[in-house]
Amino acid sequence: MKNSEILNLTTEEIIAQIAEEKATLSKLKFAHAVSAIENPNRIKFARKTIARLQTELTNRNAADVAEVKETATEEQ
Repeated sequence: MKNSEILNLTTEEIIAQIAEEKATLSKLKFAHAVSAIENPNRIKFARKTIARLQTELTNRNAADVAEVKETATEEQ
């Protein structure tokens, strides 16, 4: 999943996608532990996708907190 695709997702979709990717990663790790999977780089790509999704989620949460603080400051 590319960053441009991640930016188009809503926050709820990002959370759902993180859960889905984590499930995929655990399945890949288990399959690789039992017997070698055809493309072990898929594990690396799954980890990086999870990291990209979590980074965007963190950025959105930080922006929301900053917006709330800014609004609270303006009200005083």
